Amino acid sequence: MANDDKLNNKIEEGTGKFKETTGRATGDESLRAEGEGQKDKAQLKDKVQD
Repeated sequence: MANDDKLNNKIEEGTGKFKETTGRATGDESLRAEGEGQKDKAQLKDKVQD
């Protein structure tokens, strides 16, 4: 179960990073901020589960 959580966190982190990068490239501040928040949340969840 812990491995599933780690995998889900990595997927969530990657999705957030993609949104953040896309937002920066297109000048969409809202998408960039959403992606940054999603990435940070996934990283925090990953650390808490360790």
